[in-house]
Amino acid sequence: MTAPIRWGLMATGGIARAFAADLRLLPDTELVAVGSRTPESAQAFASEFDVPRAHGSYAELAADPEVDAIYVSTPHPGHLAATLLAIEHGKAVLCEKPFAMDRAEAQQMVDAARGAGVFLMEAMWTRFLPHVARIREILASGVLGEIVYVTAEHGQWFERDATHRLFAPHLGGGALLDLGIYPVSFAHLVLGPPSDITAVSTPAFTGVDATTSMIFRYPSGAHAVLTTTLAAAAANPAAIHGTEARIEVDGTFYVPTSFRVVSRTGEVLETFATPPAGRGMQYEADEVNHCLRDGRTESPLLPLDETVAIMGVLDEVRRQIGLDYSTLGGDA
Repeated sequence: MTAPIRWGLMATGGIARAFAADLRLLPDTELVAVGSRTPESAQAFASEFDVPRAHGSYAELAADPEVDAIYVSTPHPGHLAATLLAIEHGKAVLCEKPFAMDRAEAQQMVDAARGAGVFLMEAMWTRFLPHVARIREILASGVLGEIVYVTAEHGQWFERDATHRLFAPHLGGGALLDLGIYPVSFAHLVLGPPSDITAVSTPAFTGVDATTSMIFRYPSGAHAVLTTTLAAAAANPAAIHGTEARIEVDGTFYVPTSFRVVSRTGEVLETFATPPAGRGMQYEADEVNHCLRDGRTESPLLPLDETVAIMGVLDEVRRQIGLDYSTLGGDA
């Protein structure tokens, strides 16, 4: 593909607005359509972001012949149906995290994309940020020595409100799926799939998880210690501790930020600061663009099998903490 990649947005919430703003930073990229559950919402979004076509249903957007790729940002329980709809119409899909409500849904989405030969990727935007790209290089270099343990946290404070999606069981609410996915994915980036998982949690007033802490053990003997909460605003740092050196990622680790590589003796070996440019969501869109131009159907930086494996980890954490949406009035 040499022409501009033409994007459509499926849903018009806050995350879609952030994505639309950052998409403007990419060359050879056009935001050409938006789809919502109502024509009024689609038109309002289109007017704000100067989008040429507004569709009053997701089906209309998926069928739009002028769209190459669709960014799915519906509420969590809608990811499966929205993604399958886009794949059915041959559209490349970037689906917001959490990718699905559970591993079974994720595998269904992956199987559909592979069966249709259509591109699909989880929108775990942290994986594509400049500081994470450099961390990948440092990990590959071996300068840290053997990885001993990883720490990461994601905590935000939300006012008690049963109507807010973070507290709503039917929307897949709770800290784990919405916030905890970040530290879990970070640990997976560094250490791969854990061999043992231990999790504890404290529920919110609606029954979804408010604070969840996890310890993962890996075949190498390494550990990951992770916490997520919707009850407190945290600094949200992350660190990778090796036998020879460590990486200290400044808060908030999952957005464009800075880090240091510090030797075992305390010497600062490297500092890295991300140049300011938007919120940072353009990097995941750029990865989709590159993959489409190269004829790929999945990203080598976040393969679909890895996304499915991470959903499996979240399933096990949910099992251990007793987070069952079906008993709380949810669908999963």
